[in-house]
Amino acid sequence: MATSRLPPATLTLKQFLRRQQVLQLYRRILQAIRQVPNDSDRKYLKDWAREEFKRNKRVTEEDAIRMMITQGNMQLKELEKTLALARS
Repeated sequence: MATSRLPPATLTLKQFLRRQQVLQLYRRILQAIRQVPNDSDRKYLKDWAREEFKRNKRVTEEDAIRMMITQGNMQLKELEKTLALARS
């Protein structure tokens, strides 16, 4: 029997929307990292992002999750600025 990728517990609407925000942030970070020209830097950043998301996977407190999303968005903007400067 195939295992489901759905979480074992039913999520509330608020939890579902927050989860979607986290997944969208993760995808956007990985997309930005793909634009890093140096292979070793790209690998380092990809590993860093993966480990940060794994490390915080079990966090359930709403305020902590919101804070981490905000920090992640700020770090993503910083990475995008740095990449834009490197291209110019």
